[in-house]
This record gives sequence, structure tokens and C-alpha cells, in this order.
Amino acid sequence: MSIGRNIKSVREERALTQEQVAEAVGVSFQAVSSWERDEYRPDTDKLIKLAEVLDVSISAIAEEKHGTFKTKEVIYNWEHMKTYVKTTARNFKMPNTLKAVDYAVEAHEGQKRKRSHTPYIYHPLNLACHALAMNIVEDDVIAACLLHDVVEDCGRTLDELPVDDDTKELVRLLTHGDTTDENREEVMDAYYAEILKNPKAALIKCLDRCHNLTTMSWGLSRERVYRMIKETEEYYPKLIKSIKATTEYNNAYWLLQYQIESMLDIYKRLM
Repeated sequence: MSIGRNIKSVREERALTQEQVAEAVGVSFQAVSSWERDEYRPDTDKLIKLAEVLDVSISAIAEEKHGTFKTKEVIYNWEHMKTYVKTTARNFKMPNTLKAVDYAVEAHEGQKRKRSHTPYIYHPLNLACHALAMNIVEDDVIAACLLHDVVEDCGRTLDELPVDDDTKELVRLLTHGDTTDENREEVMDAYYAEILKNPKAALIKCLDRCHNLTTMSWGLSRERVYRMIKETEEYYPKLIKSIKATTEYNNAYWLLQYQIESMLDIYKRLM
């Protein structure tokens, strides 16, 4: 695709009009229109500003694309994942997980993953399936995977959760309050320090980060992607070390470390 088609494609993907882009860049909408028709090319300073406004790399606009790929927002149907988790919970007699599945589905009803049409419940179900795939069949761990966002994102309280105290404690550790630019570092330092004390919470948080890393290319802005990379490099090596020190999680440790480090390397190269 040409530069003009690249600009138009990204602009439409961001649901922006030519007028909105023009105002943000500081040009007329006729200029944006002429760029998209490949009549003119933006000057270097305008190209830099355009990349900032559209929240993409300069190369995403300036490089000619010889083809495009079809992408998927999800790989598995969330209802199938729910059935798998419930069946496994029945087979292994996991009462907290059985209660947590339906509660999480109800709590997240209507919510979507960022910049997508994907039901939010796909995320906690993914964590639960990921853990089960690594032969982790601990009731409190799987239940906490399913409930880890309901207090933070659904307005529920710990007391409302239909699970035992051990599971509630994991959900508490995995929940943090709102942050601002001023207090974010302090809040996150305290948050990860508490998680680090509990290998089960560290395990769930790494599962959470694995899934978020796989979806952040379409769910987060470039600024947020950069922040997530920095945050992952700062906090997650210690969490991985905590998991490694827990004998029953030795296999999980290796897989999680490989997945996280591989995803980070991919994003760094693409950025």
C-alpha cells in the first residue's frame, strides 16, 4: 500500500475524519485529502506529527506495504472455554471454581476488551485455561484467575465473592486502585511488593501479563505499549523468580518466562 493508503487506513481504523486529523496536525483537511490520494506527500515534520496523532510508528505510514494479513482478536470461543473450565472443575472437585465461573460471566457481562468487540470474559477464562493447560488444578488459583478483575473493574466487593477466604485473598492481592501520573510509581511498587509475597498471586499475575501482552498490539496506544514493556521488565523478573522457587510451579515458571520474554522481544523489534 502507498503512503496515502496507509494514512487513510490508519485514520479510518482510529475512526477519525480528515478534518479531525487536519486540525490535530495543523493543516487543512484538503492537505490530508491530497496525502490520502497520493497527490502530495507530507513533509518530514508533518509526517512526524501525523504519526503522533494516529498513534503509530512513522514506518507504519511511510513504508510501502506489499500485502496485508488477516488477524484475529480471539482464538477460542469464550463459551467453549467456560465449558472446559466447568467440566474440569467438576472432575477435580473444585467448588470455588464452579461458583467463580458463572459469577465472573455475570459480573463482566456487556464489557469488552479495549479497542475490540471481544467480550471481556474471554480474558479471565484465558487465564484459567492457561493455568489448567500447565496442569495447575488448584481450586483457589483457578477461581482467582476467573475473579481477578471483578473488584477492580465491576464494582464488586471482596465480601460479595462466592468463594472461600483463600481465594478472596488472592483477588485482593491482584486488585489495585486507580493511579495518576503523580502516584503511579508508588502505587505499583506497593502493589507488586504485596504480590511478590504470595507465589500463587505471582503466578496469576504472570498469567495475566502473558495474555495482556498478546493483545496489547490492538488494545493499547503506543504510549501504553511502551509503558507496559517498561513495567514488565521492572517487576516481572522478581515474580518469575518467586514462581521458580515454588517446587510445584517449576514447569509453569519456565513456560511463563519464555512467553513473557518472547513477547517483549517481538514488541521491541516492531517498535
